[in-house]
Amino acid sequence: MPLTASETVRCTVVLADESETERLGAEIARQVLASGDGLTIFLEGNLGMGKTTLSRGVLRALGHTGSVKSPTYTLVEPYEHLRPAAYHFDLYRLGDPEELEYMGIRDYFLGDDICLIEWAERGQGVLPEPDLIIRLEARGHGRVAYLNAGTRRGSGVVLAIDAATPD
Repeated sequence: MPLTASETVRCTVVLADESETERLGAEIARQVLASGDGLTIFLEGNLGMGKTTLSRGVLRALGHTGSVKSPTYTLVEPYEHLRPAAYHFDLYRLGDPEELEYMGIRDYFLGDDICLIEWAERGQGVLPEPDLIIRLEARGHGRVAYLNAGTRRGSGVVLAIDAATPD
Protein backbone atom coordinates (compact mmCIF):
# COMPACT_ATOMS: atom_id res chain seq x y z
CA MET A 1 0.00 0.00 0.00
CA PRO A 2 1.45 3.42 -0.96
CA LEU A 3 2.31 5.83 1.82
CA THR A 4 0.76 9.25 2.23
CA ALA A 5 2.99 12.33 2.30
CA SER A 6 2.77 12.45 6.10
CA GLU A 7 3.91 8.83 6.36
CA THR A 8 6.96 9.20 4.13
CA VAL A 9 10.08 7.60 5.60
CA ARG A 10 13.49 8.77 4.39
CA CYS A 11 17.13 8.49 5.26
CA THR A 12 20.47 9.53 3.82
CA VAL A 13 23.56 7.32 3.72
CA VAL A 14 27.02 8.67 2.88
CA LEU A 15 29.05 6.18 0.82
CA ALA A 16 32.79 6.83 0.83
CA ASP A 17 33.59 4.31 -1.90
CA GLU A 18 32.38 1.41 -4.03
CA SER A 19 32.65 -1.11 -1.20
CA GLU A 20 30.30 0.97 0.95
CA THR A 21 27.83 1.13 -1.93
CA GLU A 22 27.92 -2.67 -2.16
CA ARG A 23 27.56 -2.87 1.63
CA LEU A 24 24.39 -0.76 1.43
CA GLY A 25 23.03 -3.17 -1.19
CA ALA A 26 23.89 -6.10 1.08
CA GLU A 27 22.04 -4.47 3.98
CA ILE A 28 18.97 -4.00 1.79
CA ALA A 29 19.11 -7.71 0.91
CA ARG A 30 19.40 -8.64 4.61
CA GLN A 31 16.32 -6.57 5.41
CA VAL A 32 14.35 -8.20 2.59
CA LEU A 33 15.38 -11.66 3.81
CA ALA A 34 14.42 -10.80 7.39
CA SER A 35 11.01 -9.50 6.35
CA GLY A 36 10.17 -12.39 4.02
CA ASP A 37 8.66 -9.87 1.60
CA GLY A 38 9.86 -8.89 -1.82
CA LEU A 39 10.79 -5.36 -2.79
CA THR A 40 10.58 -3.18 -5.89
CA ILE A 41 13.43 -0.69 -5.90
CA PHE A 42 13.87 2.21 -8.31
CA LEU A 43 17.53 3.21 -8.63
CA GLU A 44 18.06 6.80 -9.70
CA GLY A 45 21.15 8.81 -10.56
CA ASN A 46 23.30 9.87 -13.45
CA LEU A 47 25.55 7.48 -15.34
CA GLY A 48 28.37 6.20 -13.16
CA MET A 49 26.73 6.99 -9.81
CA GLY A 50 26.73 3.38 -8.59
CA LYS A 51 23.30 1.97 -9.43
CA THR A 52 24.78 -1.29 -10.73
CA THR A 53 27.27 -1.41 -7.85
CA LEU A 54 24.40 -1.20 -5.37
CA SER A 55 22.55 -3.91 -7.31
CA ARG A 56 25.67 -6.10 -7.17
CA GLY A 57 25.67 -5.73 -3.37
CA VAL A 58 22.05 -6.89 -3.18
CA LEU A 59 22.62 -9.85 -5.51
CA ARG A 60 25.81 -11.02 -3.82
CA ALA A 61 24.19 -10.86 -0.39
CA LEU A 62 21.46 -13.12 -1.76
CA GLY A 63 24.12 -15.64 -2.83
CA HIS A 64 25.02 -14.75 -6.43
CA THR A 65 28.71 -15.40 -7.04
CA GLY A 66 29.10 -14.45 -10.71
CA SER A 67 29.57 -11.07 -12.29
CA VAL A 68 26.84 -8.46 -12.23
CA LYS A 69 26.53 -6.19 -15.23
CA SER A 70 23.86 -3.71 -16.09
CA PRO A 71 21.46 -5.33 -18.60
CA THR A 72 21.42 -2.27 -20.84
CA TYR A 73 20.71 -4.16 -24.06
CA THR A 74 18.57 -7.03 -22.75
CA LEU A 75 16.55 -4.80 -20.36
CA VAL A 76 16.39 -7.50 -17.66
CA GLU A 77 18.81 -9.98 -16.13
CA PRO A 78 17.01 -12.69 -14.14
CA TYR A 79 18.60 -14.25 -11.05
CA GLU A 80 15.97 -16.93 -10.54
CA HIS A 81 18.40 -19.26 -8.75
CA LEU A 82 18.36 -16.93 -5.75
CA ARG A 83 15.79 -17.03 -2.96
CA PRO A 84 14.02 -14.77 -3.23
CA ALA A 85 14.48 -14.54 -6.98
CA ALA A 86 15.82 -11.20 -8.17
CA TYR A 87 15.45 -9.30 -11.42
CA HIS A 88 17.80 -6.50 -12.45
CA PHE A 89 16.34 -4.11 -15.02
CA ASP A 90 18.11 -1.35 -16.93
CA LEU A 91 15.67 0.74 -18.94
CA TYR A 92 18.25 3.25 -20.22
CA ARG A 93 17.76 2.20 -23.87
CA LEU A 94 14.00 1.75 -23.64
CA GLY A 95 12.35 3.63 -26.52
CA ASP A 96 8.77 3.58 -25.26
CA PRO A 97 7.24 2.32 -21.99
CA GLU A 98 4.83 0.18 -24.02
CA GLU A 99 7.79 -2.04 -24.98
CA LEU A 100 7.67 -3.31 -21.40
CA GLU A 101 4.20 -4.72 -22.01
CA TYR A 102 5.55 -6.85 -24.87
CA MET A 103 8.12 -8.45 -22.58
CA GLY A 104 5.49 -9.30 -19.95
CA ILE A 105 6.80 -6.83 -17.38
CA ARG A 106 3.84 -7.23 -15.03
CA ASP A 107 4.73 -10.90 -14.46
CA TYR A 108 7.93 -9.88 -12.69
CA PHE A 109 6.01 -8.07 -9.96
CA LEU A 110 3.52 -10.77 -8.93
CA GLY A 111 5.49 -12.56 -6.20
CA ASP A 112 7.79 -11.73 -3.35
CA ASP A 113 10.83 -11.24 -5.55
CA ILE A 114 13.29 -8.36 -5.58
CA CYS A 115 13.15 -6.09 -8.62
CA LEU A 116 16.00 -3.61 -9.03
CA ILE A 117 15.17 -1.07 -11.72
CA GLU A 118 17.68 1.39 -13.16
CA TRP A 119 16.25 4.29 -15.18
CA ALA A 120 12.72 3.50 -13.96
CA GLU A 121 11.43 6.87 -15.13
CA ARG A 122 11.60 5.52 -18.69
CA GLY A 123 8.95 2.94 -17.80
CA GLN A 124 6.59 5.46 -16.22
CA GLY A 125 2.95 4.50 -16.53
CA VAL A 126 3.73 0.79 -16.91
CA LEU A 127 5.88 -0.01 -13.87
CA PRO A 128 4.24 -0.49 -10.46
CA GLU A 129 4.81 1.98 -7.67
CA PRO A 130 8.16 1.33 -5.97
CA ASP A 131 8.54 0.15 -2.41
CA LEU A 132 11.82 2.06 -2.25
CA ILE A 133 13.49 4.76 -4.33
CA ILE A 134 17.24 5.18 -3.97
CA ARG A 135 18.81 8.25 -5.53
CA LEU A 136 22.61 8.19 -5.80
CA GLU A 137 24.55 11.45 -6.19
CA ALA A 138 28.21 12.37 -6.19
CA ARG A 139 29.65 13.90 -3.03
CA GLY A 140 33.37 14.63 -3.11
CA HIS A 141 35.13 11.39 -4.04
CA GLY A 142 32.20 9.28 -2.82
CA ARG A 143 28.45 9.15 -3.14
CA VAL A 144 25.41 9.87 -1.09
CA ALA A 145 22.32 7.65 -1.22
CA TYR A 146 18.92 9.15 -0.52
CA LEU A 147 16.46 6.41 0.43
CA ASN A 148 12.73 7.18 0.19
CA ALA A 149 10.09 4.62 1.10
CA GLY A 150 7.06 4.41 -1.16
CA THR A 151 5.24 1.67 0.77
CA ARG A 152 5.15 0.13 4.22
CA ARG A 153 7.52 -2.60 2.97
CA GLY A 154 9.96 0.09 1.93
CA SER A 155 9.50 1.91 5.24
CA GLY A 156 10.70 -1.10 7.18
CA VAL A 157 13.87 -1.25 5.11
CA VAL A 158 14.55 2.48 5.38
CA LEU A 159 13.98 2.51 9.16
CA ALA A 160 16.32 -0.46 9.66
CA ILE A 161 19.06 1.08 7.52
CA ASP A 162 18.65 4.46 9.23
CA ALA A 163 18.99 2.79 12.64
CA ALA A 164 22.15 0.98 11.52
CA THR A 165 23.75 4.08 9.96
CA PRO A 166 26.10 6.08 12.19
CA ASP A 167 25.15 9.75 12.55
